[in-house]
Amino acid sequence: IKMTASSNFGNVFSVLVASAFIPFLPMLPMHLLVQNLLYDISQIAIPFDNVDEELLKKPQRWQPADVGRFMVFFGPISSIFDITTFAVMWYVFGANTPEHQTLFQSGWFVVGLLTQTLIVHMIRTPKIPFLQSRAAMPLMVMTGVIMTIGVFLPMGPLAHYFKLQALPPLYFAILPLILLAYVGLTQAVKGFYVRRFGWQ
Repeated sequence: IKMTASSNFGNVFSVLVASAFIPFLPMLPMHLLVQNLLYDISQIAIPFDNVDEELLKKPQRWQPADVGRFMVFFGPISSIFDITTFAVMWYVFGANTPEHQTLFQSGWFVVGLLTQTLIVHMIRTPKIPFLQSRAAMPLMVMTGVIMTIGVFLPMGPLAHYFKLQALPPLYFAILPLILLAYVGLTQAVKGFYVRRFGWQ
């Protein structure tokens, strides 16, 4: 619930920012539907995940007020990298006119899906994901599959059907930097959040 709330908050904020400055839709309704469908499919594996041992030692508390605070802390993180992606697509790749909106939308579609899919690994544990705490294999596999599909859609034969287009090679050199920075900032904010409020 915290993960979904923060993710949706970030997406709405990003769309509001984009709508104020960009002379075309930053993402088509079809893109949002496909992105959310793929994200939801990736979450099917969550029931098969494991839990950090220390989180099992005492009962966890459900505190609805924590959801809002969590959303405010973690939601804007994705927006920072959405806006970074906007700037990259706008200035680096020249996708700044309605004629080039498909390129812009394709770039944000990939980043949005990949960051949204990665967030489950960041939120499932207060530890460093992948290093100190690794998700169960079904969740790892599903994450990899959905991220692969997300990259393939604009590059493959179905791109035109989904109103996407192939991204230039330089995009895929910048993409890992955006994802690493996203994971790093999320981990830093998570560390502060744990020290200030605890994890549960």
